[in-house]
Amino acid sequence: MPVEKQPGRPFSLWIYLLIVFALSWPIQVAFVVWGQTELLSYSLSSLAMIMVTVGTYIAGRYVFKDSFADAGWSLGKPVHYVLVIGLGVLLWVVPTLAGLLMGSYSWPAGLLVSQVVLVFLVKFIGVLIPAFGEEFGWRGYLLPRLAQLHTPRKALLIQSVIWWAWHLPTVVGIGFMVAGTGAGAGAGVAVTVLAVVLITIVPSVMHAVIFSYIWAKSKSLGVATVYHAIYDSLREAMERTTGFAPITDLWTNVVITIIGLILLVKADWKTLLSGKSR
Repeated sequence: MPVEKQPGRPFSLWIYLLIVFALSWPIQVAFVVWGQTELLSYSLSSLAMIMVTVGTYIAGRYVFKDSFADAGWSLGKPVHYVLVIGLGVLLWVVPTLAGLLMGSYSWPAGLLVSQVVLVFLVKFIGVLIPAFGEEFGWRGYLLPRLAQLHTPRKALLIQSVIWWAWHLPTVVGIGFMVAGTGAGAGAGVAVTVLAVVLITIVPSVMHAVIFSYIWAKSKSLGVATVYHAIYDSLREAMERTTGFAPITDLWTNVVITIIGLILLVKADWKTLLSGKSR
């Protein structure tokens, strides 16, 4: 995807990451340490996501003097939204239904479907702006610049690993939480945290591939943002209402990995990232 460039400092990945991580990682750490209530958890996690856009704007506007014209400002097509909503349902709702059919999961007594939908809608609205914060930075800005410096798949993988690495404070926090609950009993805190970190690498990198494909195929930050919001809000709504079926985590990670690998290998990334599929 071509990047319109004004006279300024050549793009530097390390300078860009320094700015974005410096603004957002401390907030992620605060989220892990102090995000004990729902309000603090939402506020800190959302602010960390928004800081990706703030850092991107500072880097692009004042350091590299870039244009943001090719970030993906079109709305996208209705079919794109239908497909990303369907993907969110496949990842989070289907395993719950499968658990009910297999008898390995029971619907909570007294819980109405309308209550689940309401929680989802509230969380979806609440996460839209933070989701845009990430998509503008990682997909709309970073990926096309990497694609000018590397082959399309190499650029894609670099961006995907960076996206995983950006989540590390939260992932490490989850590792400590797992160790604290005794789920990693006998392994020790350090080993448990390391295991959680390593387990997240492949699904996270493959999920970034999916995000990138959605953005590149639709040429729309709107579609990518809606998918991000659908994914996060469905996960949180179901976790807080129905609870996860025993197969949910495994199902979600396996499906993401399979779809990501297929897209990584089969998609025409040269065309997608050059903007020729407009």
